[in-house]
Amino acid sequence: MTLEDDKKKDIHSFFAADPEKADKEFFGRVANADRRGFLKKTGLATMAAMVGASIPFHRNMPVGFVPAALAQESVLIGKDGLTLLNDRPINAETPPELLDDAITPTSRHFVRNNGIPPEDMNPDTWTLTIDGFVDNPMVLTIADLKEQFEVVTMALTLECGGNGRGFFNPPASGNQWTYGAVACAEWTGVRLRDVLEKAGVQPNVVYTAHYGTDTHLSGDPNKVPISRGIPIEKAMTDNVLIAFEQNGAAMNPLNGAPLRLVVPGWPASTAQKWLNRIQLRDQVHDGAKMTGKSYRVPAYPVAAGEDVPEEDFVIIERMPVKSLITFPANGADIGAATQVRGHAWSGDRTIEKVQISIDFGATWQMAELDDPVNSGAWQNWRADITFPKAGYYEVWARATDDAGIMQPFAIDWNPKGYLNNTMHRVGLRVS
Repeated sequence: MTLEDDKKKDIHSFFAADPEKADKEFFGRVANADRRGFLKKTGLATMAAMVGASIPFHRNMPVGFVPAALAQESVLIGKDGLTLLNDRPINAETPPELLDDAITPTSRHFVRNNGIPPEDMNPDTWTLTIDGFVDNPMVLTIADLKEQFEVVTMALTLECGGNGRGFFNPPASGNQWTYGAVACAEWTGVRLRDVLEKAGVQPNVVYTAHYGTDTHLSGDPNKVPISRGIPIEKAMTDNVLIAFEQNGAAMNPLNGAPLRLVVPGWPASTAQKWLNRIQLRDQVHDGAKMTGKSYRVPAYPVAAGEDVPEEDFVIIERMPVKSLITFPANGADIGAATQVRGHAWSGDRTIEKVQISIDFGATWQMAELDDPVNSGAWQNWRADITFPKAGYYEVWARATDDAGIMQPFAIDWNPKGYLNNTMHRVGLRVS
């Protein structure tokens, strides 16, 4: 059995069955005469990203060896309590109760990778190319970005387009995200708009194309793991950043260090990590994960399990209205009175209200809702709840945005399992 046969297996069970076979499949390493193995660049980059640092003596590691650091409670160094969904590529989500902070700590920011992270993440030598249909093509260092453009810090919400995929029936293929492929960190960088204006956007531009330095899982240098883009109108808004810091420090390597895009309110797949090129195009970008059914949904409602022609899919743009309960945790034992709290967000819009129910939706009470700290940030909410007597309860939350769109109890099925914004529910036992 390979890792692809069962993506829910963690790295330890994968290696336990047949360490040498697993080593070859996962890291591309084969034993030599003295049972040592040579790590290919992609395999070494994967292992280094997982332990959070380069591995100077990697040539001495025995074949079938899993670094001791990965035996810790969190398999990803620099990440706290995340649930690992896939080892290759690395994908991990955050349990809702660990997202209780108004600003998501770097250690609890979800990880969504499509390829193998680069080996070289040196910010001092990193460059970003701006080309395509521009008047002044540019190659910029991170120092150039800091010197030539206004540096801003913004709280911005990123959410994977497949967040909630694990709840579709029939199941949709892909990482089985539940609730935790979302975060709102503080990102420091420069506005993409400012950089594009200096490059000179030509009148025929309709779309951006984003490229990173991660490599394809196959190891084929001619294949790109992901290259998405956004309409030029979205690129020219105030809160799309080229970021070089996360929460006031260098960003975690698995979150795109040393340079990435942050595109709030749209699928996080558009927010290219390990960013090294932005091309302006006179057509909708057709890079990897931009065509076919990737990050697309049917243009009309479909029945569960229905086969939909590829030409009937449309590109996902803004993410839907959604809320998340971060306290209490699902399954908690509590007293008769408690505070319920969480976050709410809705693509490029703001949230007008959040409502809470403890009687399976028969009645609803209004939660206290904060304004966003800036455009693109989620909104924090809270409500004081008193339960009438002991027993089992469910707390339901629903948000309504400034266009009057309310979060639904359930959504229509779609083949790729995208955009699941059904109400979040937590079960509680009241003593």
